[in-house]
Amino acid sequence: MKANEHNFIDLIKKRKEEGILYVIETYGGLLNAIVRKRLFTAPDRVEECMNDIFLGIWKNIDSFDESRGSFEGWAAGVARLEAIDTLRKMKRELQTVSIEDMEIPQEEPSFLELTEQELSKETEEILGCLKPKDQELFRRIFINEEEPEEAGEALGISRDNVYVRIFRGKQKIRSKFGERKRA
Repeated sequence: MKANEHNFIDLIKKRKEEGILYVIETYGGLLNAIVRKRLFTAPDRVEECMNDIFLGIWKNIDSFDESRGSFEGWAAGVARLEAIDTLRKMKRELQTVSIEDMEIPQEEPSFLELTEQELSKETEEILGCLKPKDQELFRRIFINEEEPEEAGEALGISRDNVYVRIFRGKQKIRSKFGERKRA
């Protein structure tokens, strides 16, 4: 049976190849234009996407409803969705990198040691504007990551006083070092 505009949908539903060939010949240009518009950055993916569109039409022809619109509009919708899916696949592929393909740079121990020394000097300079007991409190909380209550207990400072000292210490540090950033 020869496919035409009146019977190609029935042919596809009956799984006759003539029906999908008619779709390729008649609507292929429109669907290709839709795909190329969406995949302009990846022209090498257009053919694969077109194949997926025709396969989608073949598999999902039962979801086409003539009362809701034309076949052309339905097929264009399938093409748009398939092109978007292809873009999503490409995005996932770009985000996924094989561990074998990665080069993990080896940092020199001397560089790490030097960096830690510099950070330690800066930390000591920043904490230098505080009283010794507040310096120890800041070291325990912000460097050693102790809980404020635990650090306060070790230093004999009440819980409320710990928070007051942290607040005032931060203010003092901001006032001293905040000006240096602006200059």
